[in-house]
Amino acid sequence: MARLKMTVIYIRRRQTMKTQLRSRIPWQEKMNRPAEPRIVPVPKKWQRQYGTGTMLIATPKLVDALMRKPPSGKLVTIRAIRERLARDHKADSTCPLTTGIFVRVVSEASNEHLESGKKRVTPFWRVVRDDGSLLEKFPGGVQAQAKFLRKEGHNILAGRGKKLPRVKDFERSLICL
Repeated sequence: MARLKMTVIYIRRRQTMKTQLRSRIPWQEKMNRPAEPRIVPVPKKWQRQYGTGTMLIATPKLVDALMRKPPSGKLVTIRAIRERLARDHKADSTCPLTTGIFVRVVSEASNEHLESGKKRVTPFWRVVRDDGSLLEKFPGGVQAQAKFLRKEGHNILAGRGKKLPRVKDFERSLICL
């Protein structure tokens, strides 16, 4: 009984902590840090998946520019962003780890702008996974992203089990970067 009570307390504290986590540095400041894109050799442990050759380490500004491309009612995948970045910088691939981090930075910075009342923000909610599922790390989670996408006319299929909600027939709404 005591062990069960301790577990419940731990879970409640953990949930409270999750909702209270905030970045010490404003996301907008993280996005505007001066940085140049770098091209490096593909790490050995990634060569099986990404092949040999060169890999682009992008910047938040580059990711932001591509996230702004899809108009209302259209979507873009993270893979399409990575492929376009690699093509533009003449690299074989783009680092998926840093691209994912920068997508998060851009979305959080955009959310800061929304909260401060700015009208023109990066439409981060138009970015989906390669299978059309929503991104849980966006501000407000999948619920907020689904709300934005519904306003733009997309139908959202509920997630089942551990699967995340996804955009119905998302392939029709994808843009080519």
